[in-house]
Amino acid sequence: MTETAPRPPADRTPVMADVARLAGVSHQTVSRVVNGQSNLRPATREKVLQAIRQLGYRPNSAARALVTRRSATIGVIGSKAGYWGPSTVHRTIQAAGREAGYYVSSANLQSLNREDLLDAISHLRDQSVEAIVLIGGTDDALEVARAQEDLGTPVVVVEGDDAKTRWTVGVDQVAGAELGTSLLLELGHTEILHLAGPPSWAESRSRLLGWRNAMSAAGLRPSPYVEGDWSARSGYLAGLEIARSDDVTAVFCANDQMALGLLRALSERGRSVPGDVSVVGFDDIPEAAYLIPPLSTVRQDFTEVGRRVIELIQAALAGEPGPERLISPELVVRASSGPPPTRSKKRN
Repeated sequence: MTETAPRPPADRTPVMADVARLAGVSHQTVSRVVNGQSNLRPATREKVLQAIRQLGYRPNSAARALVTRRSATIGVIGSKAGYWGPSTVHRTIQAAGREAGYYVSSANLQSLNREDLLDAISHLRDQSVEAIVLIGGTDDALEVARAQEDLGTPVVVVEGDDAKTRWTVGVDQVAGAELGTSLLLELGHTEILHLAGPPSWAESRSRLLGWRNAMSAAGLRPSPYVEGDWSARSGYLAGLEIARSDDVTAVFCANDQMALGLLRALSERGRSVPGDVSVVGFDDIPEAAYLIPPLSTVRQDFTEVGRRVIELIQAALAGEPGPERLISPELVVRASSGPPPTRSKKRN
């Protein structure tokens, strides 16, 4: 790059010609870099990118869309419910999208019901988005995504069901639930209750299946499970009932928020964790390591989820095979899980 190349006046926004002049390349070369074309030497591409960074040049997306018929914009539909997992995925998709050169237009809904989802998709399509991401694998979201498959705009469901939707990315929920349940089995527990999420979510059903798989593999018959709604309150209410039984020595919770409520209920009822009841959660929220006791849980790599969503979108738009869609979870063992109490320690 030529150090003495003239710069645009400070009061003028840099244009493509300024980038070309500073990089010492043609206007067409800058255009190819900006539009993501691959037929360029790496050294030339880097020279242009360095000039773009140095000048603070921002491509004119409207003009680029007219030339390339691409808006470089993706739409993301999320929920206002504030669940930690979906909210974190939303942030990671935004970050990965910006890094890949996309603008991100978001629609946050009060409820992920069919009517609201269709309205949001219509709104985003009016913005000429190249693809749409649905965060939250509810039954309505899966149905809506499936109905969009032949309409030209890829709709990716995060933590969906690959048997029901064409494009989905997420953590292997079944494997994660097997990890969490197997930890309790290896500690010697045989009466392991599952505090499940709402049945209308694909994630909840997958975690339920993983718990059942692990119990069956150990030669144990899964006990009836308890349904929550992902909230700490539902975990607390379930915990008040669980605390009444001496037979249950361990609980695998479908998410950390419900586990948090469960810990509160057990404490209020004089049940120690893990002395009387061991608890394992799912997600590894930032607070998990600081609960009393610190929570054993299954960690999801949400940063990787965001990155693969963008990779899948790029592959879908190019008509190419996408990345591996299931991401391996990680078991995090902390103080909330231990061996079951001896019979003499159980309450009379």
